[in-house]
Formats: sequence, C-alpha cells, structure tokens
Amino acid sequence: MTRLSEYFLPTERQPPADAEATSHKLMVRAGLIRQVGAGLWSFLPAGWRVHQRAVQIVREEIDAIGGQEMLMPVLQPAEPWRRTGRYAIEELFKLEDRRGADLVLGMTHEEVITLHVAQSVRSYRDLPLILYQFQTKERDEPRPRAGVLRTREFIMKDSYTFDRDAEGLAAGYDKHIVAYDRIFDRCGLEWYRVESDVGMMGGLGAHEYMAPCAAGENEVALADGYAANVEVASAEAQPVEVPSELDAPEPVETPGLTTVEQVAGALGVPAGALLKAFPVVVEDRGMVMALVRGDHRVNEVKLRNALGAAFRPAHAEEVAERIGPVGFIGPVGADVPVLLDEGVGVGGYVTGGNRADLHLRGVEPGRDFAFERADIRRVEPGDRVDGRAIRIEAAIEVGNIFKLGTRYSEALGATYLDEDGRERPIWMGSYGIGPARIAAAAVEQNADEHGIAWPRPLAPFDVHLVGLGQPGSEERAHADRLYEELREAGLEVLYDDRDAGAGEKFADAELLGCPLRLTVGRRTLQDGRLEVQVRRGREARTLPLDGTAEAVRELWASLA
Repeated sequence: MTRLSEYFLPTERQPPADAEATSHKLMVRAGLIRQVGAGLWSFLPAGWRVHQRAVQIVREEIDAIGGQEMLMPVLQPAEPWRRTGRYAIEELFKLEDRRGADLVLGMTHEEVITLHVAQSVRSYRDLPLILYQFQTKERDEPRPRAGVLRTREFIMKDSYTFDRDAEGLAAGYDKHIVAYDRIFDRCGLEWYRVESDVGMMGGLGAHEYMAPCAAGENEVALADGYAANVEVASAEAQPVEVPSELDAPEPVETPGLTTVEQVAGALGVPAGALLKAFPVVVEDRGMVMALVRGDHRVNEVKLRNALGAAFRPAHAEEVAERIGPVGFIGPVGADVPVLLDEGVGVGGYVTGGNRADLHLRGVEPGRDFAFERADIRRVEPGDRVDGRAIRIEAAIEVGNIFKLGTRYSEALGATYLDEDGRERPIWMGSYGIGPARIAAAAVEQNADEHGIAWPRPLAPFDVHLVGLGQPGSEERAHADRLYEELREAGLEVLYDDRDAGAGEKFADAELLGCPLRLTVGRRTLQDGRLEVQVRRGREARTLPLDGTAEAVRELWASLA
C-alpha cells in the first residue's frame, strides 16, 4: 500500500544536529534513512525504493555486457586474505569463531571470487567470464561521516572479469566503461571518469567515477580533455621567479623563522623559491627526504608510489638526530637520500641549513646535493596540462574500476591451460559501484531550498498525489479514483490521504521530491482542471480532468 496514512515515512522538520552534507540532512528529513550507530544506517521504505531503483539500473547494464549475478558470503576465512597480503589492512574487520578460527568481514570479495574460479576454470575455453553480485560490505571506517556517504556497512555491486591475457582484460575493462557510462547517465548524474590510484586493490591501473558536489570527500583535477583524481593527477607547475644560483650556498641567519611564509618574507623571495623538506621513514629503507617547492604540497599517494613502499612521516627526534632541528632542515650535507619533485626547476633556491636559526640561499640542485627525480607534489589550480589550466572540484566517488592483472590469481592459484597445454595465470579486473552513493550524489546535485528533487529514474515514486478534501467529500472521492487510475496507467503513486493540513502535505511532498505532485481539492473540481507541479524547477501546470491519468503518464515520461 502506498497511501501515506498507512505508509512509514517519518519526515522531520529539522536535520540532525551533526549533519553537514545536504544529502545527510535531506535524506533524514525526508524519512528515507535513520541512523543506528556511527557509520550504520537503515534504509526506510521510501529510501530503500530509491536504493533498489539504482540497483536495478546497475543490474540491467551489467547483464547487458554478459555479467552473471551470484552471491558470496560477507563472513570469510582469513587465510585467503593472508595469501594476498591484505589481512593487515586496518579497515578490515577481523574476528574469531568459537573454535578460534580467524575470520574477516568482507570489505570486498576478490579473494572469494578468485578461489571459486581457481577451483572451476581449467581451460582457455572457460574464459572470459564476468561474475557479479550485490552484497553487504563491512569496513572499519575510522571517521564515518555525511550520512550514507562514508559508512561502516554498505551494499556494493562488485563485478569481476576473468580473461586469458592482458588483451582480454582490456576488452573486459572497456565493456565495464561502456556499462558504467550508461549507468550514471541513466541515473541522471553529472559525472566524470578520472584516472585514479590502485590503492589497496593493487594491479595495473584504475579509474574512478566521480559525481561533482560540495559534499564530496574526493578532489578531481579537470581540464579540457583531462580528468584525474588529485591523488594521482600530474600537471606542469605554474612558473615562479627563482633567484640565480650563487657560486656556493650562502648561510643566512633566520632566528625563529620556521615556516615558508616567514622565511620567504624575511628574504624577499616568493614561496616557490624555497625548497620544503618532508622527511619520511620508508619500510626496509630508512629515512628519505622528499623535497617540493615552498608553494607546493607533498602528495602522499604519489610519494608512496614513487618510493614503491609504505612510509610514515619521520618523528622530530629522528629528524634532529639524523639531519637537524625541525624547521631548519634541507638537503645540503644531509646524510639521507633525496627525492626531488619534478616541479623544481633551475635556480638558486633557499633551503634549511640543518642548524637552528639557519637557512641557505643560492642552493643549486645537482651541484649542491644529489637527488632522484619524481612527481611527488599535489597539483594546484592553474597548473597546466598540454597548455590548458586545470581546476579542482570536490566530488563523490560513486564507482571504480581496476585492472588487477594477475595479482590475485597468482596468490590464490587461479590458472588455466592455454591452447598448447601450458599453465597460465588468469588475468582479472574488479569493478565496484555503490547504490547508496548514487542516491546521495543525486540528492546533492538536485536538491533545492525546499527539499530533494529526484531525477526521474531514481525517485521513490513517480507521482505524489495530494488529496485535500475531508473523508466523504466529493474531492476526496475524486482523489481516490485518480489514485486507482494512475496505478492502472502503470505509475507508482504515493497518495497523501492523511487527515492533515495542506501546508504540511505540500511541505512533505516538496521534501520527498517525487517528479510530479498532483493536487486534488475543491478548486480542482470547480475549475475542472488538475493542479500539477513538476518538482525539478517547481514548474506549475494544469491538466484537464478528463483523461488525466494518461496525460500524467505522458508528462512523467517526458521528464529527465
């Protein structure tokens, strides 16, 4: 039943006190979700309808590229995660059963699906395969936030491709690009496909699908023909005027000046004429000094990739013992390897002097210190790609695709026999989409000051019918008839038949944001026309009472 008098839709006038994101505020206020605990949310009936509409769009498009739907357990043995090297991931929930066996709660399912394929695929004739599921994922998220955007439990569509070689993987990857492009178009989202870091998934390459909005926790670097997550984006740095190098580094007393701004101001040079040191301790390697221009920032993802290993920032006492006092360290005379960012050009730079209250100026990279080059800085707005300036936008990650290569198949023994009878590892890809994130992104991109304004494909109902008459009145009887006629016309209708005032009913309809609101009241019968509001844009229209249901269906079908 979708009569509001019998439907569980607990709307709220005020958002939660801790809510910052628009989607968090409005999805709670509209009665779509409720919080159970930190990062734990229930989808209420109307919210679940939105979620399942997203799920169905995803299912149809993955089926269209040959996906076969299955279901794998959330509770998994720990051993496969140990074999792939992912058991140490901090966000992975780990537990023991009553017999003391180590288990995990799956945050993804590469290990399980690879084991199934390893047990069943024998020949090249069994490949390629696309297998997928919609399943709950568990993640020990340290900082849940923004409603359903960053949670500890969520449902994800994860699909996996299995192929004979790199060429087959590329074909499966391209199929998912086609499917994902269609999914996000059908969901009515504005989106970008951007280059991204492989992260904990590992592999040969990755892209993310980003929906731009103010609440997004990711940042995307964009220029004409270029899109990348800021974590991996590369661009030509904006030029900076650097003084000429001197015959040798010149000591300059800088008592108490430890920041880039203080030193640059005292010496009368731009911040970009300084070299900023970022000492780190690398696994199995020891201390390394990363250097970027003073007007730049170290990108820790790019630094990790350049080092080829995990690292941590060096502690102050470690730096003091090995190099010098924090705030005054630099590469000249430092007994540590130096990784110099590619954005550092020629000239005489200012660096720390490795002694308290001392800097050096006129320092020339290469002459005064040895280094390795790497792209380790965070791009900034105004940097250029092929001459085109980039801009940076906040965005929600709504999907990701990974070329895993043979990382998991080699670790878990997933092989096949080729045409010549030789055993070869299976090439894999992994592809995720979060339906809840699709819903939240749609709210963020389409809300107004009155509430949510759903794109038609995701709306919980097609039509919100508001009846204003009292029970037993002529207008209520007409609203009851129209409700049945609309349903017979194939529309999904939420009928507000509550004993409530017009203001409350209209406010709830605006808040929930169904594509069309129909109002049946005394004036409707007097004028012989039905009041219609198109929610996106709040455009008001009227329709004749004769043939109303079919006219509403045609209007609904014309909406975006």
